[in-house]
Amino acid sequence: MPVPKHILEQLKQLIPPLNGKLHKGQSGRVGVLGGALDYTGAPFFAAMSAMRIGADLAHVICSPTAAGAIKSYSPDLIVHPILREDENPDTVNSTLKGLLSRLHVLVVGPGLGREDYMQKFATRAIEIAKDQGMFIVLDADALILVGNNHSLVRGYRRAVLTPNVVEFKRLSDAVDVDPETPVDQRAAEVSRALGGVTIVEKGAQDIICTNTGAASEEDAKLSKVSPGESTEEQVIVDVPGGLKRCGGQGDILSGTIGAMLAWGKCYEDGAFGDKSIPSSRIPLLAATGGSMVTRTASKRAFAQFGRGVVTQDMLPQIGSAFAELFGAEGEKGWGSTEVVNEGDKGRL
Repeated sequence: MPVPKHILEQLKQLIPPLNGKLHKGQSGRVGVLGGALDYTGAPFFAAMSAMRIGADLAHVICSPTAAGAIKSYSPDLIVHPILREDENPDTVNSTLKGLLSRLHVLVVGPGLGREDYMQKFATRAIEIAKDQGMFIVLDADALILVGNNHSLVRGYRRAVLTPNVVEFKRLSDAVDVDPETPVDQRAAEVSRALGGVTIVEKGAQDIICTNTGAASEEDAKLSKVSPGESTEEQVIVDVPGGLKRCGGQGDILSGTIGAMLAWGKCYEDGAFGDKSIPSSRIPLLAATGGSMVTRTASKRAFAQFGRGVVTQDMLPQIGSAFAELFGAEGEKGWGSTEVVNEGDKGRL
């Protein structure tokens, strides 16, 4: 079932135009919080995926034990090794506030791990991001935080959660979703139980759902939606992916969604576009676009490497996956007044 046309048309409006009028940063500044001693690849994949789809800047906020490795993977990433095991979150509070104030979106979870100190830093960062009105993506071990403390994101409609099969089952149980609920309705129930956050239930097809109920005045102010606003919407993304599911593909998904949310924040702030898309729709649109691009990149990498494909092989395919889905017009960006020249045509 193809993604509905109206979703695609709205998604196109969030793509920054490549017309020479935007300055550095107005196509998205993405932060990824994660990366401890045992996990350095996941935050790299998330941050680099955001860059490969078209974000301007990607920051990785990590433990000093992970920083050296992550820096060595790519000089394009800005690495902040401030999450020290011997530090209390209070001691880096002002540093985190200053850093997050420069970003459009925060992706929490890739390579986070389950150590107590990393979970506490993640909790503090999420609280700061909410106070600053940032879009948030929660993946991997950050979902444990939500399962243990629903109030961390409940009612915050600028959050996107991306659980895999095991994580979704754990999250469903944590919010007391009836196990007899039909499979295709469970994401909606989880979203509703968490006050309308957007859920991306990953699987053979990705089920993306927002089910809010009416917004209280407090939630409306925090999430930048109208009081009483209610949304119930579900999109199924069945774009073909590769036949091998790489460990790390979820990190690429969180990064691509993060970049599209950053684009949405730039759109919301008036860097481009006409502001005709309500802010409340941006999480669903970004999640849909990120899912489509990630699945297509997986397909393209699998076609090249087959059974031996690894997540690293997907990174060079993200740009071409975007072009495959959105074509030359998407590469230039909707709303661009610049004509594609002959040299560009060969690359699109």
